[in-house]
Amino acid sequence: MVSQVKLFDTTLRDGTQGEGISLSVDDKLKIAAKLDQLGIHYIEGGWPGSNPKDMNFFERVKDLKLKHSVVTAFGSTRRPGVTAEKDPNLNRIIESGAEAAAIFGKTWDFHVTEALQTTLEENVSMIYDSVRFLKEKGLEVIFDAEHFFDGYKHNPEYAIKTIVAAENAGADCVALCDTNGGSLPTEIADIITEVKKQVTIDVGIHCHNDGELAVANTLEAVKAGAVHIQGTTNGYGERCGNANLISIIPNLQLKMGIPCVANEQLQQLTEVSKYIHELANQTPPNGQPFTGKSAFAHKGGMHVSAVLKHPETYEHIPPEKIGNERRVLVSELSGQSNLLFKAEELGISLDKGSPAIKETIETIKEMEHKGYQYEAAEASFELLIRNGLGESHDYFEFEHFNIITHKERENGFKSEAVVKMKIQGQTVMTAAEGNGPVNALDYALRKAIGEYYPLVHEMYLSDYKVRVLDEAEATASTVRVLIESSDGQETWSTIGVSPNVIEASWHALVDSIRYYFMKHSDRLTAVEPVAAMPEASVKNH
Repeated sequence: MVSQVKLFDTTLRDGTQGEGISLSVDDKLKIAAKLDQLGIHYIEGGWPGSNPKDMNFFERVKDLKLKHSVVTAFGSTRRPGVTAEKDPNLNRIIESGAEAAAIFGKTWDFHVTEALQTTLEENVSMIYDSVRFLKEKGLEVIFDAEHFFDGYKHNPEYAIKTIVAAENAGADCVALCDTNGGSLPTEIADIITEVKKQVTIDVGIHCHNDGELAVANTLEAVKAGAVHIQGTTNGYGERCGNANLISIIPNLQLKMGIPCVANEQLQQLTEVSKYIHELANQTPPNGQPFTGKSAFAHKGGMHVSAVLKHPETYEHIPPEKIGNERRVLVSELSGQSNLLFKAEELGISLDKGSPAIKETIETIKEMEHKGYQYEAAEASFELLIRNGLGESHDYFEFEHFNIITHKERENGFKSEAVVKMKIQGQTVMTAAEGNGPVNALDYALRKAIGEYYPLVHEMYLSDYKVRVLDEAEATASTVRVLIESSDGQETWSTIGVSPNVIEASWHALVDSIRYYFMKHSDRLTAVEPVAAMPEASVKNH
């Protein structure tokens, strides 16, 4: 097994071929800077000969002054019947100013005759001539042996002949590609072992994830002698994606003892993963290994009890090594350990033998039986704990609300909400319009409370999700509403459950405001409305 490897990130090229992934030049530059910070050795910036965006990237990336990474241009071997010196794609690589080039060529005879529609001999010449030309221009050259594993399985002699041609032309590395992503780890290991007998230059690996084995295949390749590792951040890529460097790096470094990046860079792994998800406009999967929000989340009571004593009982690595954190979830599966951990995390003092613990656990189980899910709504959960301890957060008292939805001839549907509440002993009634019933209810609620507590105007609803819990009941189904709120600096989530989506939304909205007021009680200044009312009066807006 090798003692050290080089990491080659192709997020900016191969990753952008994934469905739903589109990056602007500015996005690509920001990602390049972040990958350099992580310590990636090669960053494949794109194909300069294919589009103006990629050429613009190569022009602008020079200004970044990267410290660790070599910017690499991608391209193909020369066209059949054209000299390398006159091939436009190869010349665009030179013009890009990149220090290194990764060029792909056919290594599967089936592709040569059917896709390229040329002879096997001409394809070998194309590989040799292209590598030679780029080396003569002073570039480091990585030959991407496209479809190598499928090619080797069908015609091993020809597949080997293509990579030997690249070596003879001066290639610095030959990266063997499992382009269709269908190989098994044992096949990868056996074939690389044979290849190592035929070439003396560095051997690399480039795996796709169609069999969900890209990471495993990459690790097996390293065990067999591969020293150049290609992949994408977060596994982006065409079809089912590429080998995920976010999983490969810690597996190599922490499990196999093969250094990839400095330890302080490894601690940035979670931040880098989330940063690139954000720029790519992708929702980070909670269950993403190593860096996902749920990667070190514990829910079962027995698990939590064990983890709090010895984390290694249910954690394969310490999460802080890759910049993640341990989380304890509270649900109907919770035990005392879960609640004590969460209370400490929230700054709430709970005695281990307190009756409030048992009562709160029973309340949680009862509420989750109704459809509540506090692991996704920690603001509502904190309110529940504090209510169980006798802390009151009744800044206002609900009396009733009424919502009317009507269709206007030209403007479509409109909703009006009327809310009646008691605030500071005063009865307040407000009305507001919205583009839907929940929107109107939200406006009316804030309008009423804002008369007395201006702090409510600093927060806003940033996300709203509805889930039907028992679809078999059709329109009579119970629904769960999750609301995310923000004040521009922090975010918090609240929950409501009811067979009536408006009532569920109301509970979540009210929890959101109460939570914010509780957290900012030092700034919660009550004011007298412009026209204060006697208790029995009603205020209309």
